[in-house]
Amino acid sequence: MDDYLRQLRRAPPSGLLDGLDDRVFSALALRRKETTMAQRFMVLSAFISLGGGAIAGIASAEPVGRGPSLSPFAPVSALAPSALLDPL
Repeated sequence: MDDYLRQLRRAPPSGLLDGLDDRVFSALALRRKETTMAQRFMVLSAFISLGGGAIAGIASAEPVGRGPSLSPFAPVSALAPSALLDPL
């Protein structure tokens, strides 16, 4: 290994660095393009999710009623630690 490193120090191999800039810049452009496409797909999926949720919310035929109070101080509480605390 040391012999190979000494050879590289004496005379770097020619042709390895030719066109390196072009390859790096093309890879960066490709990554930028992929990032842009990924962002577009994320925005599209967000709109589809929000649209689906809105349609499901509108399509529900049941009227929304008020649920039981979740206050720990309510007379009938779902958060009571025991059924012994129910006044009923």
